[in-house]
Amino acid sequence: MVLMLITRREEFSASHACFNPALSEEENRALYGAGANPSGHGHNYVLEVTMDGQPDPVTGMVYDLKRLKEVIRREVIDPFDHRFLNYEVPPFDRVVPTPENIAIEVWRRLAPQLASPSTRLYSIRLYETEDLYVDYFGESDAPADAPL
Repeated sequence: MVLMLITRREEFSASHACFNPALSEEENRALYGAGANPSGHGHNYVLEVTMDGQPDPVTGMVYDLKRLKEVIRREVIDPFDHRFLNYEVPPFDRVVPTPENIAIEVWRRLAPQLASPSTRLYSIRLYETEDLYVDYFGESDAPADAPL
């Protein structure tokens, strides 16, 4: 059995502000620094979507890369690109759009669209800047205190 990983990379630009409305302005500034400015700031995000599976014996592909691009574009790029996440993209009207929370939301949008008997969404990697990224591997069935 051959298990392979395939990754598609896409980019989008979006602005956001890191602030929790349940906290005071001072608490938000202490927690998020300049990122708490309600006027927001922008990033050129790089998104990597990785799937795992076995190559199909007929096509030789783990997943149709054209379809993967279409799903990413429809579910993530089109709704996120050139948007102020806090005001234009639910759930960020009530969830702080940190890179971690954005990666979780990307997973939530993509996982149901990419499910198949022979492949699955393996990970989301989201670069907020060239030297800052998060990896998300979906929900885990392991207990919170279990070693990774």
